Amino acid sequence: MKAFLMYKDRDFDLQRQPPPNEQDLIQDLELNTLFNAMAHGDEFLYEVAKKAISFSLDDLDTILYRQNTLKDCLKNSPIIKAIYDISVEAIENEKKVYWGIFSKYPSTILHRSIEVLQMFVGMLKKLKSITDEQANKFESEGFIRFFSMLNKELSDEYFASIQDHLKKLKFPYGVLISAELGKGNKGIHYILRKSDKPQSWIQQIFTEKPLVYTFYISPRDENGARALSELRDRGINLVANALIQSTDHIVSFFTMLRTELAFYIGCMNLHEQLVRMGEPVSFPQPVAPDERRHSFKKLYDVCLTLTKKQKIVGNNLNADNKELMIITGANQGGKSTFLRSIGLVQLMMQCGMFVPAESFCANICDGLFTHYKREEDAAMESGKLAEELSRMSDIVDNIRSNSMLLFNESFAATNEREGSEIARQIVSALLEKRVEVFFVTHLYEFARGFYDKKTENAVFLRAERQADGRRTFKIIEGEPLQTSYGEDLYHRIFG
Repeated sequence: MKAFLMYKDRDFDLQRQPPPNEQDLIQDLELNTLFNAMAHGDEFLYEVAKKAISFSLDDLDTILYRQNTLKDCLKNSPIIKAIYDISVEAIENEKKVYWGIFSKYPSTILHRSIEVLQMFVGMLKKLKSITDEQANKFESEGFIRFFSMLNKELSDEYFASIQDHLKKLKFPYGVLISAELGKGNKGIHYILRKSDKPQSWIQQIFTEKPLVYTFYISPRDENGARALSELRDRGINLVANALIQSTDHIVSFFTMLRTELAFYIGCMNLHEQLVRMGEPVSFPQPVAPDERRHSFKKLYDVCLTLTKKQKIVGNNLNADNKELMIITGANQGGKSTFLRSIGLVQLMMQCGMFVPAESFCANICDGLFTHYKREEDAAMESGKLAEELSRMSDIVDNIRSNSMLLFNESFAATNEREGSEIARQIVSALLEKRVEVFFVTHLYEFARGFYDKKTENAVFLRAERQADGRRTFKIIEGEPLQTSYGEDLYHRIFG
């Protein structure tokens, strides 16, 4: 049995190695805030959220598959939580069944497997009950297939057959084993046989008795008892191995069901918090990687909302057919927050989630990268510019066409002219390889150079500032200005 709630044709791999830039994304986009909101203090939910968001999907069909599955979860949250609780209970109960000190013996393995399977039958019956009562409330391909699989696999005949086998495997009438004599009259080819119900005393009197030889072992004969126990273990060994494989298969099913539902539980937790704060959420419209679409309404930084626990200013933009977005403007005007919202919404869209916006449409990217300025590091063995260029080199080694790169005040560790030239050459090379670039900068020569060339595939944005110096925290279209209005901050701080 397979859940297939994250992918159409394969399991979600929680053990997959993280991408090389995972830590940069977590640090620059403050992803831990998002993970914690999804986890609600649950370490397992945190780990699943981290894995799912870090590994962006590049397949349009899979993104839409998850979107539709998540829509079903949001509409039927109590049912989803009930299924999740069943999977957690099954896994925890399996761990509680004691192996004992003789866990290597087939008889012990068989006894434990029977006990675990008996417990699993109860959990599977709970799933079947939910399927019978609630399956008609779901519309997504993922859940329709999931409930159809449960309905087919967990029939009444299946449960009756399982109970019958488990009853027989307790050997109420003893263990019947056949064997052959090998070299030196040693037993070989041990086979467990079906043992029939003992005959009544009347049947025993009138039924012709087969020719058999019987021997008895004295109650004090420890060696004989040990020999018989070994013979019994040889006979039931294959059955014990088959049964433990069956329990492993069901454990695997419940484990994967828990893992895949954990992602949707995390999404439900996040959705509940954002709706409670009155923030808009919507399901995005992703398009193919080779298109250039980027338009949205009331896009906001979800991590800032979660930190402040209140609504924040959203932004609107239509940057379709653009590959370069340069953001300039007043200090503390919301530029870095806007850039972070771009990265967060892209990751959320590409793992099949809803997004923090009233509406959002963008092309899928083949990898998201960030290049943010870093604070001075006392342990740094080289200068800040050399460190920035080293990180840029690492990004270039991994970036591909149709990727997205977010720059935040990069290459400002040197003078204006040198920093602008470095930025210009790097951005020009990236655009030639069809990499989408968002660049927050105070390098006026760099921004003005692209603006004066009237670059067709570029859009120029600016942090809005009122005439009296107030920041609206809105990002609007506008040409680069030579000042960042640092004097506003001076007057605000020193009066």
